Amino acid sequence: MNVYLSGLIGSGKTTLGEGLAARLGRPFFDLDREVNAALGRSFHHLVREQGWLAFRELEYGIVKRFAALEGAVCALGGGTVRYAWNRDALRGTGVLVFLEADLATLAARVRAADRPRVNRGVSLEEDLAAIWAAAEPLYRLADLTYRTDRGVSAEQELDELTALLRQRGA
Repeated sequence: MNVYLSGLIGSGKTTLGEGLAARLGRPFFDLDREVNAALGRSFHHLVREQGWLAFRELEYGIVKRFAALEGAVCALGGGTVRYAWNRDALRGTGVLVFLEADLATLAARVRAADRPRVNRGVSLEEDLAAIWAAAEPLYRLADLTYRTDRGVSAEQELDELTALLRQRGA
């Protein structure tokens, strides 16, 4: 059974995913890194040059590869679960964990990151708020929700997540 980490940008998918994989003795895959490797450069260039649809098509192929794995920990992209085709590909292949944090925390975590906006011409906070308002129910379809904005150490978060996943047989 795979473990899939979902959440908005800055929720901790990569950081916690790497730690979980190490603790569980499993391989780790990061969707954004896989996209970058497939392109031979940052996915930001693809989004700027060809738009989000080109990114989503490449993302879907990677999601299908993730679904074919066994026993992996996979950090999904920030928007992966917003699309039914991705959720359908992952269904039944693992535990989907939604990493949740308040929007102010997310914005503070990614303030310096050069990430393409989903909604152009707005601030990071406005972009996150618009995405959340439109897609909250889709993120909440996860098997587990775990808050990453409680001010606890990454080690404590990993302890708690590991215990939750073991309770679920993951």
